[in-house]
Amino acid sequence: MDLASLLGLALALAGIAIGHALDGGKFSSLVQPAAFAIVVVGTLGATLLQTQRKAFVRGLRMLGWVFRTPRDRRPQLAREIHLWSLSARRDGLLSLEQYMAKADPFIQKGLRLVVDGIHPDKLKSLLDTEINGYELRERQGARIWEAAAGYAPTVGILGAVLGLIHVMENLSDPSRLGAGIAVAFVSTIYGVGLANLFFYPVANKIKGIVAERVAEYEIIGDVFHDIASGDYTRVIEERVACLLTDR
Repeated sequence: MDLASLLGLALALAGIAIGHALDGGKFSSLVQPAAFAIVVVGTLGATLLQTQRKAFVRGLRMLGWVFRTPRDRRPQLAREIHLWSLSARRDGLLSLEQYMAKADPFIQKGLRLVVDGIHPDKLKSLLDTEINGYELRERQGARIWEAAAGYAPTVGILGAVLGLIHVMENLSDPSRLGAGIAVAFVSTIYGVGLANLFFYPVANKIKGIVAERVAEYEIIGDVFHDIASGDYTRVIEERVACLLTDR
């Protein structure tokens, strides 16, 4: 569990609630189901409209990364790189086939290209293409949160306008004016608050995680190039050192 994410979200919500209370407001005045429905459902619909289904589903799954950051696999990768280098030097490139079964798809492809004897430069080009495709797919998932952050404030304004329309329709009944005014103002709070306290931070954190994974794959791609070139010593050690550099 990522405590920093949970703490950040809690602090953001607490700041609003405490500030509202210090000004004499009641927490119940911020709870408006109508405003919530307008902003959340409207934002969800607009985001879904602009996004392909696969990217939308991928983005929703990525939300789990924010509160449960993927484990740091760099130490394990460093050990695996050492094994690849040692095995290739002692037993030849064909010996790398034994490591393919438990590897992720990118590493499997790299090992397969090395085993097949692909020219090192061609191998590096193919892996770079694979990395670019991976980054594009993952960033498309992250962009749904950026899109939601862009739409939410505007949908909040729409909710405010709808609330004011409700007020104008009931000018003859003062008892019903309060509800319309509450929806108008709280819709704006929901829209701006969700965009800046949740959607944008989620998008940026996901993009950061994707960037870290891409950096790992780029180093691994360089390692495969080195192994295919017959360089098993100092250069690969430097790659591993870069991989283990503190973030």
